[in-house]
Amino acid sequence: MALREILIWPDPRLKQKSKPVERVDDQVRKLCDDLAETMYDSRGVGLAAPQVNVHLDVIAMDIDQTSAEDKPDGVKHEKHAGGLFWMINPKLILAEGEFTYTEGCLSVPDEYEDVTRFGHVIVEFQNRAGKIERREGNQDLMCVCVQHEMDHLMGKVFVEYLSPLKRNRIKTKMIKQQKGD
Repeated sequence: MALREILIWPDPRLKQKSKPVERVDDQVRKLCDDLAETMYDSRGVGLAAPQVNVHLDVIAMDIDQTSAEDKPDGVKHEKHAGGLFWMINPKLILAEGEFTYTEGCLSVPDEYEDVTRFGHVIVEFQNRAGKIERREGNQDLMCVCVQHEMDHLMGKVFVEYLSPLKRNRIKTKMIKQQKGD
């Protein structure tokens, strides 16, 4: 496993659409592990491959985790019931209703805003073994995180749901922070 650099918005590479994974192989599983390690290190609950400049339909999620310390190194994370899982080639097969949730993003650090999304979703995807799975979210973090991370696969960041005024304020702040680094 290796930590990967997370792209910070408004990096234009975050606008690129990702491509489906043709075959779940060792290279894809390595990407899955790297996404998980990077997500935990950054104290996130989801991370999509485009956020680390890999434009493939791969997402790591763990909506139960609170910090990197909660996941010891060397543990087979997929054994944590309800914990870490990966979505490869995810597709929404149900999206209905409406739900507003305060979101943040590892690519837009320290910014949190209310975003309205579908309130009930069912997503179908391949897991890291290549098997088809389904997960459901209903007005909860799972529901929001699935949509948020799938947006990254389409080249969209949550700030695009905000008013132009808020979006520009955040953009100015992100650019200023990057120049200060």
